[in-house]
Amino acid sequence: MTTSSILGQFDLCADKAAFPDLDNGYYYPVDARIHLFADATRWAMVAELLGYNPRGANLIDVMHRFGNCLTRGGPGFGDFLERVDNMEEIDPDGAEVYVGGVPVVVRGTALRVDAAASTPLEDVFRLLAEGNKELLLADETELRADLPADLPVLLRLDAWHQPQDLWDTVPSTETFRLIAEVLNSSDPARYRPTLPPNTHWSHWPDAGTL
Repeated sequence: MTTSSILGQFDLCADKAAFPDLDNGYYYPVDARIHLFADATRWAMVAELLGYNPRGANLIDVMHRFGNCLTRGGPGFGDFLERVDNMEEIDPDGAEVYVGGVPVVVRGTALRVDAAASTPLEDVFRLLAEGNKELLLADETELRADLPADLPVLLRLDAWHQPQDLWDTVPSTETFRLIAEVLNSSDPARYRPTLPPNTHWSHWPDAGTL
């Protein structure tokens, strides 16, 4: 395990369009999180991008997993986790807008949302995420689905600086170089970014518009 080998895996996945991309034209971004795991010989990174996919007709947590100890499949995309149980009630006509007055049911939990009828669903889900982040993002079972159960967690990031021109810049950006150093050293103190985070959905106005 070396910093360069970790960055090399990131680079290969970016070349295959299998690296986390907040500017994805098919998903309106809602929230995101990165989880880093490592010990002396093993490493893994799980990145989850939560977004509304109109074609998939749901709020989906897209899991991306990387590492030298994955227990299932290869690096890149993992599970696509649908979060809303009652899409047919909140958008009965498939118009991609909120019907109004109906709770959004997530994993069996009914959540009230302060949104008027005809509000675009991406805005509804963004409002919902403000107070329900932990319910919408991965739980420990989902997070570790492709990882050894005993792999220690090092660091979780709820915000970071994501490259705008993903395919030309990964893995050379500051964020992913620092992540590789953390994973290689098992030292979360190595993550000392100088660039401001830009993972909030408001930084990606073109995402989801295909």
